[in-house]
Amino acid sequence: MKILVTVKEVATVDDEFEIEGTEIAERYLGADLNEWDDYAVEEAVQLQEAGIADEVVTVTIGPEDCEQTIRQALAKGADRAIRVWDDALEEINLLDVGAKRDLLGAVIAEEDPDLVLTGVQSGDDNFGATGVSVAEALGYEWAAVVNHLEHDFEDGTASVRRELEGGVEELTEVELPAVLTVQTGINEPRYASLRGIRQAQRKELDVVGLADLGIDAAAIEPELSLTDMYEPESESDVTVWEGDAEQTATELADLLRDKGVAQ
Repeated sequence: MKILVTVKEVATVDDEFEIEGTEIAERYLGADLNEWDDYAVEEAVQLQEAGIADEVVTVTIGPEDCEQTIRQALAKGADRAIRVWDDALEEINLLDVGAKRDLLGAVIAEEDPDLVLTGVQSGDDNFGATGVSVAEALGYEWAAVVNHLEHDFEDGTASVRRELEGGVEELTEVELPAVLTVQTGINEPRYASLRGIRQAQRKELDVVGLADLGIDAAAIEPELSLTDMYEPESESDVTVWEGDAEQTATELADLLRDKGVAQ
């Protein structure tokens, strides 16, 4: 079995920051592997260690600067990586789901994996539709918000448990090839070992452009544009009582009566 995992370097922000135009000032930004993608990588590596997956390939969209972050997946056990980038992408200030679908979809079609794992969402722009969009475009079956995956794949079928609204979970099966968007908690992502980090520097990392994927730049023009950025106003109305249990319970009861919650 061949597994492809989509991964992304996401921006992290200091507690205190400043906004310049439609961007957070770079001096307040850091970078890390997207949290949900980390769980997807771990699930793929566990399948490889169980002797089910023969190869784990990661793919990302990003400039050369993101390679150090993406190599985290290689350090944790992925066999090789593919980075998609092109000068035409430099001019785009917001790569929307449609563009990601086309770029990642082209790589997946070329690699022809049995299973695609993605994080359920990204931690910076909070897009959560890329995995499902890729599946629909390729005609793959899919399951979203997966928090458990059986590792037997009997009859070419993935048996998964997915999280629904209100704490409800659904057990379902999807035929391979399939795309699963992975929720946090499906496993416990490992830390990369020192040996793994050294090995990651020697693993294959291919860079492909739009021409390599047969995609015209005009075809991935985003339908969304970033027009403004601001820090949302927050309000808090918190009452803190200090004292013993009887005293604070009495004061809480008085407040609830005043608010009309209790009589």
